[in-house]
Amino acid sequence: MLRDLDAVRDTATALAGLRGGTVEVATMPSPGIEPLSTLIHRFTELHPSVTVSTQAAFTPDEVVSLVRNGACELGLLGSSAPVHPSGLDVLHVEDQPFVVVAAPGGGIEDDVTIRPGDLVGQKLIASRTGSLMRSIVDDITAGGTGTEIVTVVDHRTSILPLVLTGVGVAVLPSSWTRLARRCGAVVAPIEPTAHLHVAMVSLPAHLTPAARAFLALTGSLAERRSRAG
Repeated sequence: MLRDLDAVRDTATALAGLRGGTVEVATMPSPGIEPLSTLIHRFTELHPSVTVSTQAAFTPDEVVSLVRNGACELGLLGSSAPVHPSGLDVLHVEDQPFVVVAAPGGGIEDDVTIRPGDLVGQKLIASRTGSLMRSIVDDITAGGTGTEIVTVVDHRTSILPLVLTGVGVAVLPSSWTRLARRCGAVVAPIEPTAHLHVAMVSLPAHLTPAARAFLALTGSLAERRSRAG
C-alpha cells in the first residue's frame, strides 16, 4: 500500500519529468560493483534530482524477497543459472565470466588466460559455502594439488584488500576487473569457467516514475552489452 501511494505521489509530481524522489534498488555484492556503478553514473547524469538508494542482499532469494515485499522497487542479482521468480518481471542484463585476481609480482600475469591447474600451490581467498564463487574455489582445491583456502570472508568488499596485501588470490566475477586493476591488482581470465547470470527483477506494476526510468536505463545497457558481444 505504501509503495502504491509513493507511485501515485511521484506520478503526480513528475508528469513533466523526474523532479526529485528516490529509486530503491536491492543488490548483491558483485552486481553492486558492476553494472550498478555504470547504471547509477548514467542515471544521475540524466536525472540529477533523483536519489538512488541501494540495500544490500547476499543471495538471489534475498533480492527477490526485498522486491516482492515492497522494501525495494528493483533488485539486481547474480546467480549460477537464470532466475524465474513467480510474480516478478526479470530483465537479463549480462553474463559475467569469473577471473582470477592477484597481487602484482606473483606468478599470475595480467590478462593472460590461465587454467585451474595453473593455481597449484596458490593460497585462495573464498566466500562462504553456498555461492557460485565458492563452488568454483572448491572445485579448484578438490584435486589435492596443494592449493588451499587460507581465509573465508562474509563481506566481498574484504576480498580485494586481502588480495592486495598478499594474503592470497581470489576468484571473482569479471565485474571486479576494472576496480581491481585501478587498485594495482592483476586480473587473469580463467578457462574453463562458469558465468554469473546478472538480472534485474521488478514487480510488473506500481513502479514509481523514477524506478521505471532506472529499469528502462538498465534495459538499454543490457541491449548495448548484448550487441557488443
